[in-house]
Amino acid sequence: MSHFDEAYSAVQAALDAGARYADCRIMVRRTESMTARDGDVEELGSGESAGLGVRALVGSSWGFYAVPDLSDSAARAAGRRAAQIAQASATVPGPPIDLVPTGAGEASWASACEVDPLSVSLSTKGDLLVGATAAAKAAGADLAEGIYQIWDTRKWFVSSDGHRIDQHTRECGAGLTASAYGDGEIQRRSWPSHRGQYGTSGWELVDSLDLIANAPRMAEEARALLTAPLCPSGETTLVLGGEQLALQIHESVGHAIELDRILGWEAAFAGTSWLDLEKLGSLRYGSELMNITIDPGLPGALGSFGYDDEGTPATRRDAVRDGIWVGVLAGRDSAAVAGLDYAGSVRSDGWARLPMVRMTNVGLEPGPHTLDEIIANTEDGVFMDINRSWSIDDRRLNFQFGCEIGYEIKNGKLGRMLRNPTYTGIGPKFWQSMDMLSSESVAWGTPNCGKGQPGQVGHTGHPAAPARFTNVRVGVRG
Repeated sequence: MSHFDEAYSAVQAALDAGARYADCRIMVRRTESMTARDGDVEELGSGESAGLGVRALVGSSWGFYAVPDLSDSAARAAGRRAAQIAQASATVPGPPIDLVPTGAGEASWASACEVDPLSVSLSTKGDLLVGATAAAKAAGADLAEGIYQIWDTRKWFVSSDGHRIDQHTRECGAGLTASAYGDGEIQRRSWPSHRGQYGTSGWELVDSLDLIANAPRMAEEARALLTAPLCPSGETTLVLGGEQLALQIHESVGHAIELDRILGWEAAFAGTSWLDLEKLGSLRYGSELMNITIDPGLPGALGSFGYDDEGTPATRRDAVRDGIWVGVLAGRDSAAVAGLDYAGSVRSDGWARLPMVRMTNVGLEPGPHTLDEIIANTEDGVFMDINRSWSIDDRRLNFQFGCEIGYEIKNGKLGRMLRNPTYTGIGPKFWQSMDMLSSESVAWGTPNCGKGQPGQVGHTGHPAAPARFTNVRVGVRG
């Protein structure tokens, strides 16, 4: 199966209608998901979507048009319509927009996959979720919920710059949550993450999570949290588990380095950024232990691809090096406006949505320590893990996070369990306080990153390991 001819027809029609550049993405996606509750399958969903989206550039204005029809006539009509929309927008003068060069030509890419997740029987998948939720329920959970999700996406991309690229991406993941009810109190524990773990991988990823074996411990910890003491308030040394640190990276680094935010192009629903382009290459974002990379080629991570939705090949680059801000997530147009010579971070969540700057795999490089060493070298502090709530301002600067579970640290050892642990901070001050970082990194997958109007859901990855931060305010209320 190939749809290059239809994509080429759409691009040519846009050029014939006056566009100086055009590209077309044809996407066919199959999805499947299942949820279970308290030992029973609750919902099964599946779907298939196919269509094409065309971008056309006239002057400094983009036009976009999409149709759920893969016929040649529909493709040509969509190309003409995209150029007409761009032409209408171009009646309002704007700054000239160029596109930074990207490697063009023919290419094909597919994600690694040992076990096609759509080939695994529904009975096997159902048994997994039923078994995991039943095990949590038997161990004392008042509510046990399990989920898996699968996405199988094929793309064909053609541009007037000479791109002809096809890709096949398979993504999946699963998770479990156990909740316990008390007197005016609900506590929950999730495995392996507050939303599950996801990757660009086959069903082997889900098998590796071992949901059933971990279910009883989640239920027991949720119940124990009901009577655990509250996390104390004050400034202290904070040790974060890798899962929580992944969300910290996502919210206070990943979104902040999106170039469309920095330029003010994405300022309504999702907010802007506290970063100033004039300080790129000189601003101290964090301590010298802070090395953040943008790596869409990371095998198995959820934000991985061969080429982005502008045809730019996956390329690893630094966002923060030795604590200094040195790179951004960019598209071909935003990079040109900013005077940069690279792009590679533009995607959409489907054929009917305009591609925009999105996170790929934005992660923290491993450090020289282990979690055991970090704990052993902490005289007094709090360990927190697994996200429960998050709040951050529209500039991605001031934040407050809550975690599912915490532990006191006394004299280099984990002590009593703590209920409702929270912490707050200001991005650069927080990252500059990081003084120990583990080597035990995991590429956590975030399948529900929201951005744009109309809203789009992005799949992102965040390699992260446990780390220690000094003089952090914890136990904040409200």
